[in-house]
Amino acid sequence: MLAGGTLTHSTISANVIREFSNSLRGGPCRVYTSDARVRLSKTRYVYPDASISCDEPERGTGDTVQYPRLTVEVLSPSTASYDRGNKFVYYRSCPTVEEYVLVDTPRLAVEVYRRASDTLWTLHLFGSDDQLELTSLSISFPVVALYENVIFPEDTTDRSSS
Repeated sequence: MLAGGTLTHSTISANVIREFSNSLRGGPCRVYTSDARVRLSKTRYVYPDASISCDEPERGTGDTVQYPRLTVEVLSPSTASYDRGNKFVYYRSCPTVEEYVLVDTPRLAVEVYRRASDTLWTLHLFGSDDQLELTSLSISFPVVALYENVIFPEDTTDRSSS
């Protein structure tokens, strides 16, 4: 569990929750924030930036998402390696996770790892001009929506020699 992230991380996380909630409104799926504990195995729990479950029992008053269908991690420099490495191994071991979404913070880029079989995951890359397609939920929305109100540092490329 991490607290005290950057304002950019917080803004992107809020945008993720908003876009998923709007896209799934009225349907059986529920969007959970990083406050929701997600069970990946009998002994492993994580707190992703967002998780979605479409399972009926998840709608009660429990304190743990038991059947996550999709999880989202907003990358930060201190956690990106872990999110792409060991944490992804943990998510792959959970049979209900169908897609794992990584949202970059320094640039408009989203990686979606999609389960093709028990042992095969495919990587789908989305950039600033793309619609983010999430097949496990049958939804899509513009990648740029996840970056609304995010201020990126100025391009520091030297253009004086042109």
